[in-house]
Amino acid sequence: MAKNVNERAAEASLHAAQPEAHWKELRQGDRVGVRLTPGFETGGLVDAITWDHTAVWVDLDGGRGRILLHCSDGVEIVPRHD
Repeated sequence: MAKNVNERAAEASLHAAQPEAHWKELRQGDRVGVRLTPGFETGGLVDAITWDHTAVWVDLDGGRGRILLHCSDGVEIVPRHD
């Protein structure tokens, strides 16, 4: 058996991920700012949202592709009105 393994980790209860309240207001086509890490923010358009609003697909500005963001990823999605 590997050292430093938490044998009780498998017994720990899982908690449902909860999106921030404003994630529930996001709609397809909304303009948003995405803060991936401190000091790095980019813009984009919401492309798709899961039924429970825990995951959001954002089509990034400047042809940088599409990214899937989950509420447990530690990223911020903020509505923009520009």
